[in-house]
Amino acid sequence: MEVVQGIERLAPGLGPVFVVVGVFDGLHLGHAYLLRHLVTESVQRDAAPTVITFDHHPDEVLVGNAPSLLIDPAERLERLAAAGVAVTVVQHFDEDLRRTTYDTFVGRIRERVELRGFLMTPDAAFGFERQGTPEALATMGERDGFDVVVVPPFDLGGRPVRSSEIRDRIRAGDLDGAAELLGRPVTLSGTVADGLVVFELPMAVPPDGRYPAAIDGSPGLVDVADGRIGLIDRPEGGRVTIAFG
Repeated sequence: MEVVQGIERLAPGLGPVFVVVGVFDGLHLGHAYLLRHLVTESVQRDAAPTVITFDHHPDEVLVGNAPSLLIDPAERLERLAAAGVAVTVVQHFDEDLRRTTYDTFVGRIRERVELRGFLMTPDAAFGFERQGTPEALATMGERDGFDVVVVPPFDLGGRPVRSSEIRDRIRAGDLDGAAELLGRPVTLSGTVADGLVVFELPMAVPPDGRYPAAIDGSPGLVDVADGRIGLIDRPEGGRVTIAFG
């Protein structure tokens, strides 16, 4: 998978592209559903399945307070690649991007690479004041020659799968419930420092307690206290992945 740091670094050699835009925090069952459609629709258009996501949660700029993440940036890239994504654009989200209109944003993509279209759900939108709705993009696409494919929202047992609910379940200690929505065990990846797992960005961590977990694939126990995860007998500075359950 090609990882591109911002749409300004897109190049013709990467395209043509078929794009979905989103935070993709957690890569949960709903995200997996979207990515399957992305790959299928991209193949039909002889385009590279492409994700445009962000270097941190947009809420940090939009509302001044970003939620804790479900997976760290490195694991997100690993899971996107495993899902068949060919190009991931990690876009810096700041005040300038917040004020960028959807048509300007799309125009910047089209200046750099051949755009075959977008995958969206009915409630998806991007650009200033979320004016880049499926309807607005479809109108633009009819004029400029790209497709907009709208797929039904994913649900599990009649309910949508949302990152916010997964975070709530993790904080409440319902790791089995969180795993059901993720489609896999709750995982946290970080770097070992002074016997603790240190995260690059704030992560959703279970309540205090001792938990069974696979540590880099080996069964063991981890202790959580005050939002920190302690490990022993792990080399300082090494990256570690903990899968709870």
